[in-house]
Amino acid sequence: MAHFPLHHHLRQTYRFVAALAGLYLLVAGVIGVIQTAGAPFFDRSGGAWSLGLRVNPAGSWLLVLLGLLILAGAVIGGNVHHHLSMVVGWGVLGIAMFVLAAMQTDVNVVHASMINVIALTIVGLAALLAGLYGKTERA
Repeated sequence: MAHFPLHHHLRQTYRFVAALAGLYLLVAGVIGVIQTAGAPFFDRSGGAWSLGLRVNPAGSWLLVLLGLLILAGAVIGGNVHHHLSMVVGWGVLGIAMFVLAAMQTDVNVVHASMINVIALTIVGLAALLAGLYGKTERA
């Protein structure tokens, strides 16, 4: 198993970066939920945009969920932040790669575009990086 540094001197800075990434997803998701209210859940015909991301109700709620998870880990801190940021960071990267593979197909139920893939990759890497350096003592 890899060694994660304990009590890294920049762990608070990394928590702040994770909090910013989670806040971006949360705000984009909430704005998307408001903009797409009343539309079918998996609507792919609309052109709603939220903070630079193409959204539909399904994609908006996914952004809200991911943002809340990352933000909760950053607020709680400690090893919870470490583990949650690692898991959610890898999950967001996996979602980004799945969306990239399914972008021009009927499987793209979140109505994502390339900018969504880029944004999710950046946020996933930020959360993953924050989780790598967020470990404290063993519980």
